[in-house]
Amino acid sequence: MASLNKVLIMGNLTRDPELRYTPKGTAVADIGLAVNRRVSDGNGNWSDETTFIDVTLWGRQAELAQQYLTKGRGCFVEGRLQLDTWDDRETGKKRSKLKVVGENLQFLPDGRGSSGGGGGGGGAPSGQQPQRSQGTPQGASAAPPDDYQEEDDIPF
Repeated sequence: MASLNKVLIMGNLTRDPELRYTPKGTAVADIGLAVNRRVSDGNGNWSDETTFIDVTLWGRQAELAQQYLTKGRGCFVEGRLQLDTWDDRETGKKRSKLKVVGENLQFLPDGRGSSGGGGGGGGAPSGQQPQRSQGTPQGASAAPPDDYQEEDDIPF
C-alpha cells in the first residue's frame, strides 16, 4: 500500500522560536503557527477560523528560524506529520500530540518593508518579495465570474 506524509502550511508565528541543542550539538527549534481560513456563515458574512500548529525544525533551519523569525512574522513550512505520545506525569494517562516536523522553511515579508525570501537553502533571507493575492477569499475561483461558461452536457 502506498502512503504519503506531506504537509504544506503558511501562517504567522504565535511566539518567538525556542532554540535548544541536543547533547550531540544538533539545533532544534519549536515554533507555533497560526493559520487562518476564511469561512462564510451563508448570509454573506465572512470570518476567520484559526488553527494553531506546533512545528519542530532541526539543524540549520532551526538556527535560521531563531535568527530571523519573531512573533507575528509569516513563514511557509513544508514538512511531515509526526505523532508524539507520552505518559502524563500528573495523571498517569497516555497523552498524544500531532505536530509538524519542518523539512523546508521559507520566510515571508512582514509587511513593514523588511526582507522576505527563502531560508530553506541555509542562507539569510534574499530580499525577494513574493506576490500576494488581493481580495479573493481562500478557496474561491481565480477566474473572473464572466469567464465561466456552464455546459448543458454533464457526463455524470
